[in-house]
Amino acid sequence: MIEGWPIEQLGQSADFRHLSDIAGIAVDLRYAGVDNFTGRDLYSPFDCAWLHRDAAAALEQVVAWLARERPGCTALVLDALRPQRVQEALWDALDGTGLRMYLAPPERGSIHSFGMALDITILDEHGRELDMGTAFDDMSERSHPAREALLLARGELTPLQVENRQLLRAAMAQAGFVGIASEWWHFDCGDRDRVRQTFQRVL
Repeated sequence: MIEGWPIEQLGQSADFRHLSDIAGIAVDLRYAGVDNFTGRDLYSPFDCAWLHRDAAAALEQVVAWLARERPGCTALVLDALRPQRVQEALWDALDGTGLRMYLAPPERGSIHSFGMALDITILDEHGRELDMGTAFDDMSERSHPAREALLLARGELTPLQVENRQLLRAAMAQAGFVGIASEWWHFDCGDRDRVRQTFQRVL
């Protein structure tokens, strides 16, 4: 049996901070509505607008960097804490699709379930999402940072779309976040092996 904090009790833990406590960000948790690959709300009735305090502090560094380097731009959080039970529901939703490579198996655990990962993008000065070439949760090659040079050469991404992704990566990297090869929007806060070994999962 996996041990950890039940999401219902998270407000009692000093290890987590609510996203409303972080100044200068916008929040649109996509799994709290229908704008995600399942087409349904996976979070209600739970409040999943939380991060581990370490990731929250790093996100504040992202906010400060954007304010300095790209005034008018705002970090938009698309997903933060994702309880283990929701990770299991996502895993089940992809059964038989061949797309499970985009998810961590529940038994290993998503870094989201420790409050140490973010799905994130950037809003421009008019509150519009920067064009990253795909939408959030697009499970295709065009979402893969590792394939950007090839996609650019093929004309499947534009130079501006790649530039926007590079801006996001620069903002996140300077705060200690680490991207992954298959999703431009996903960033772990630090080393995922260390997180799995030393942090407590949220159920």
